[in-house]
Amino acid sequence: MPTHNHVLSTSSQLGQILQASRKSKKWSQAQLANKLGLSQSRVSHLELHAEELSFAQLIKWCAVLGLELSVGLRETRPEQTLTDW
Repeated sequence: MPTHNHVLSTSSQLGQILQASRKSKKWSQAQLANKLGLSQSRVSHLELHAEELSFAQLIKWCAVLGLELSVGLRETRPEQTLTDW
């Protein structure tokens, strides 16, 4: 199975990846919600507003969906600063 790594810059990108991963498993929001112990409406909301996910929730979603979360140093341009993010 090919692996796809995604570099995220925004929470909406995270939500899109979580949603695409769920759909690739052919799971409904209700099926994922059952595995996460959430309501279907909460899964729907968090797919659209991923910035509201706690870190613990994100780790659980990744585990359930078979995703891996990785953190590393970003390649930066000399003129790029924290305020640019």
